[in-house]
Amino acid sequence: QVHLLGVLLAILGNLVISISLNIQKYSHLQLAQQEHPRPYFKSVLWWGGVILMAVGETGNFAAYGFAPITLIAPLGCMSVTGSAIISVTFLKENLRASDLLGTTLAFAGIYLLVNFAPNITQAISARTVQYYFVGWKFLIYVILEILIFCILLYCHKRKGMKHIVILLTLVALLASLTVISVKAVSGMITFSMMDKMQLTYPIFYIMFIIMVASCVFQVKFLNQATKLYNTTTVVPVNHIFFTTSAIIAGIIFYQEFLGAAFLTIFIYLFGCFLSFLGVFLVTRNREKEHLRQSYIDFGNIPGKQMLDKIQPDSNSLSYGTLPDGSDSAKSQSGEKKEV
Repeated sequence: QVHLLGVLLAILGNLVISISLNIQKYSHLQLAQQEHPRPYFKSVLWWGGVILMAVGETGNFAAYGFAPITLIAPLGCMSVTGSAIISVTFLKENLRASDLLGTTLAFAGIYLLVNFAPNITQAISARTVQYYFVGWKFLIYVILEILIFCILLYCHKRKGMKHIVILLTLVALLASLTVISVKAVSGMITFSMMDKMQLTYPIFYIMFIIMVASCVFQVKFLNQATKLYNTTTVVPVNHIFFTTSAIIAGIIFYQEFLGAAFLTIFIYLFGCFLSFLGVFLVTRNREKEHLRQSYIDFGNIPGKQMLDKIQPDSNSLSYGTLPDGSDSAKSQSGEKKEV
């Protein structure tokens, strides 16, 4: 029952986040249609979306206090699939076959995750967090993570490597610390409300600082990735990397799969795979459908023969250049011969 409460909080939180994203997008579209658009932060509708997002993230935060990381982290696919469904009715976007298939696969994955996630109930007190924090497994994990993070950061900053895998791996490494600290802070708050006060222990504030710092740097690297690559590429890759990193962190720090059967682990991983595939299908080629034609084609005008488009495709190398002068000279000489 405690795990079910955490699952419901996570699902409702992610659905509220998807609603807030669509509200913010709708406010941007409304402002773009105005003759003299005002800044988006002056829109009441946009701030309503921001408040709803804060409510959804609060639900996600509280969910970690009632259920394991390996159960809550994969449920993030609900915000992606829910946003696709809501955008069909709210923003009148097209419903594609891949959206239906992706949503079905994501729901099937969530069903397997909820039923085959580790069924452990542990009270997250300050002493429990301290015990896990100084454990040799976590210390080895942190040392390896710091080494990998420093190598990738050196490649990114010094060598100028800006591949999406490098940027989102940096995000995922920070995300593992985020979910560990979020569960610790949320669990200690929950323990304080139900049993004994835990907020007087120094480990609570250490975990709180780790949570805030890791979130800030995650946003920084994630913003760099969204500036360099399309959202349809960043969203599924980031979801896969984040979820994988969170699951590994939960297994190592909180020992959530301790004593689990092989079949349970296999079905759980298969549920994760279905949710990953569902997110990929929902986000695939979504932006390309909204691109409008960037040129005027006179090829269908009767009696007129058009040798080239007024403006080439925006993705081609000739975008923004004038047609070749030799083509225009040939067309003029051909007209003179006809005359």
